[in-house]
Amino acid sequence: MWASCCSHLHHRPPLVYQSPHLLRASAVSPSKPTSQNRAIQSLCLRGQLRQALLLLDREPAPSQRTFEALILSCARHGDPESSSLSSLVYRRLVHEGLDQDPFLRTRLIEMYSQLGSLSDARHVFDETRDRTIFVWNAILRALAMADCGEEVFPLLRKMGEEGNQPDSFTLTCVLKACVARSSRADLASARVKQVHAFAVRQGLSSRVHVATALVDVYAKLGELALAQAVFEGIPEKNVVSWSAMIGCYARNEMGFEAIELFREMVGCGEAAAPNPVTMVAVLQACGSLAALEQGRAVHGFVLRQRLDGILPVGNALIAMYARCGRLDAARRTFTAIGARRDVVSWNSLIAGCAAHGLGGDALRLFEEMLSAGVQPSSLTFVSLLGACSHGGLVEEGRRIFNSMASKHGVAPQAEHHACMVDMLGRAGELEAAARVVEEMRIEPGPTVWGALLGACRIHSQVELAERACARLFKLEPCNAGNYAVLAGIYAGAGLWPEVARVRKMMEAKALVKLPGRSWIEIGRHALLFVAAEGNSQGDQLQTFVCKLAAEMKSSVGYVPETRAVIYDLREEEKERILLGHSEKLALAFGLINSGPGEVIRITKNLRLCEDCHSFTKFVSKFTKREILVRDVNRFHHFRDGQCSCCDYW
Repeated sequence: MWASCCSHLHHRPPLVYQSPHLLRASAVSPSKPTSQNRAIQSLCLRGQLRQALLLLDREPAPSQRTFEALILSCARHGDPESSSLSSLVYRRLVHEGLDQDPFLRTRLIEMYSQLGSLSDARHVFDETRDRTIFVWNAILRALAMADCGEEVFPLLRKMGEEGNQPDSFTLTCVLKACVARSSRADLASARVKQVHAFAVRQGLSSRVHVATALVDVYAKLGELALAQAVFEGIPEKNVVSWSAMIGCYARNEMGFEAIELFREMVGCGEAAAPNPVTMVAVLQACGSLAALEQGRAVHGFVLRQRLDGILPVGNALIAMYARCGRLDAARRTFTAIGARRDVVSWNSLIAGCAAHGLGGDALRLFEEMLSAGVQPSSLTFVSLLGACSHGGLVEEGRRIFNSMASKHGVAPQAEHHACMVDMLGRAGELEAAARVVEEMRIEPGPTVWGALLGACRIHSQVELAERACARLFKLEPCNAGNYAVLAGIYAGAGLWPEVARVRKMMEAKALVKLPGRSWIEIGRHALLFVAAEGNSQGDQLQTFVCKLAAEMKSSVGYVPETRAVIYDLREEEKERILLGHSEKLALAFGLINSGPGEVIRITKNLRLCEDCHSFTKFVSKFTKREILVRDVNRFHHFRDGQCSCCDYW
């Protein structure tokens, strides 16, 4: 598509980007500013737009710079009144015969975009006779910022037809448009690669803002290798490009790489001093790994750089501490933010309570949030319903779900229905969970059917699991996890021919189950462990786990939960497979390499299996150690043979 839009432009050299000041000088002959003009401009700078407009009525010949100041002031106001005031400015602009000035029309498009009036921005663009590159870039950026990606590409064709050569700023706008929410993933990927190829041909791909935009869009598309290649090819990286790559790793569950790149960035000195965007990304990475010591070190850096007063950084700190299992530190950070709290601040702490199974605390926070006059978002209700699910608060969850649209104006989406299915399913109300799916006004997606399948796994419901998988196999034909869960349900019911059938289906589609991975932080070093099913027992950690299991069998009554194994093997073979699970290896490493009294913190990429849960409870009692495990669903706080989830997870 991109090639067809711009093929006739390829023979032209890239346009030299002129500054807006050069454009202003060429658009209107400069004239000596009057004192009235200077006064209007001064009032605009101070945000006194109404007073400036009163003076405008007395000025017989407003200058181009005066109109620019008025337009910028309207954009900065950003309130409902700005729309009517901007209309006054525009009418005076027409009266003075400056309405076709390309520079001012560019500013008008930018103003209407900032005020959220895309239709007015389009009207200004459509009525512009002399469309400079700046005018084109302004409307393309407005469309991209409004997430109207599909409207960008017809305009791009028209731009080429009118003989305007895209520049590096054009490319950044187009790249953002490629990954608009409305874009299909396959089409978005193809478009981004076409734009990338065009940028290379035009010699623009190494421009830092183009390269940074490429890193960002490849990250959103999950094309990590391409994002990394673009980043490494940037000759002079700035803080934006560093931050984009760190954010790319953080968003794609590559926390180790994000933290390592942050260290490298800090080593570059003032030339790449981290900014608030950097800190949000690296804190997200620390939270994803539950790397508490790393997070504390980053928090110290935030304090030294005096970035703690910036709200997004504070919100990221709340989320990081909550995800690292330190809800007390998350609460302290939340309290320190004080009156500056926004909906993200409240959501972060509510989500933290939900992950720790503190449903009552989450509901109390929600009431405080409403009392503080903060409007809940869609994400607020995802966290609340999740808290009710993990806390077994079924009636409270029903009440919250039913109040979303009627009291708070938030229409339930697929993720909210999935939470309801999960909550009812965990509580054993499988028929009610199935009714939620049947009565949905929107088409149930993979999250909803996946929640129902998870409930079937908990309660060993074979028939309903088959119904859920019939839908999931169509919606997510390449998701090996759904096949593995169904195989596990069949194995638990002793239906080994059905297990073999599912395994053959996976082999025919070349699907491989996502391997179990666990992380543990010792000091400031996070280490990764991968499930070692079928490996020899000669490894130090494997040997340690085997000895520990044997001792616990004889002294505290540990019995392996072999139903978690989906192979039709002898019991001792199943036990050997279970002893190779990644969380057991991480736990063994923690016991060997930490001192008495230290809390062992482990993160798991999948749901904790029944045997690992039972094993860790026995270890906490046998070794008198406190163990904190965060799996994909929630936190498990093990102490003296008990778990905070009360076996309800």
